[in-house]
Amino acid sequence: MKRSLHLAHRHPKAPLEQELMPGDVALARRGERLKTLLGSCVAVILTDPHRTVGAMCHIVHSSRPNSANLHNTAFGSCAMDDMFHRLRRAGLAPTMCQAYAFGGGDMFPHLGLQQTVGERNARWVTDFLAQHNIELLAHSLGGTSYRKLAWTVGPEEPELVLTPVEMEL
Repeated sequence: MKRSLHLAHRHPKAPLEQELMPGDVALARRGERLKTLLGSCVAVILTDPHRTVGAMCHIVHSSRPNSANLHNTAFGSCAMDDMFHRLRRAGLAPTMCQAYAFGGGDMFPHLGLQQTVGERNARWVTDFLAQHNIELLAHSLGGTSYRKLAWTVGPEEPELVLTPVEMEL
């Protein structure tokens, strides 16, 4: 499912900012900004080594999509296929890109689950990147925090703010 992205209002000289919602995929060029909020979902950023182009996705499900969702980018395989397609259209070979991965938090730590949705999502992403020989530059995966992620395409690292999940007693 491809959805239109929410574009923030901006001053005419301000850089374009795209806010990704669950299941969104976006491509941006140097100086443009991508951002999202994460719980158990995982965001992947792929960028060329010169940081001229970046793509981000917001993965909700690590499981394989059923026949009704074969193009639903909320699923990891569909989101990564969409990102690869966008990067190729921008003239980049996705397997030559570098990656960042964030999210996969346990939003219900008080339940004491053996394996959480966040852990499955994080494992799927790191396995996918390894299978495609994509270098993972940095990551913040797992734990019991919400994450606020923003990245302006360019040489700077993505900005990450962690907010702990409040435990129920």
